[in-house]
Amino acid sequence: MDEMEDRARRQLHRMHELNEQMSSIRVRETSTDGSVTVEVDGNGMMCDLDLSSAITRLSPREFEEVLVSTAKRAAAQAFSQRGELITAFNEEIAESLSRNR
Repeated sequence: MDEMEDRARRQLHRMHELNEQMSSIRVRETSTDGSVTVEVDGNGMMCDLDLSSAITRLSPREFEEVLVSTAKRAAAQAFSQRGELITAFNEEIAESLSRNR
């Protein structure tokens, strides 16, 4: 019984670690022309936006395209990081379960 409790505590602790790691994901991406820098969290939500004076040379349509494409690249990187964390977590849990059979 003690072994089961210890295993459950370890898994719960690991779940808390995963949550903290995923909560700490931040990705910054800058457009190729340097006009827009976007920061997103692990959910792809924009946390910060920096605009350089280069945006004054962009039409509204170009600005929209640069902003959206930059945010999309940042979100893709954040999702990739998040996926790597989840994959590692799942592998650890699977290994732990197979050891305890």
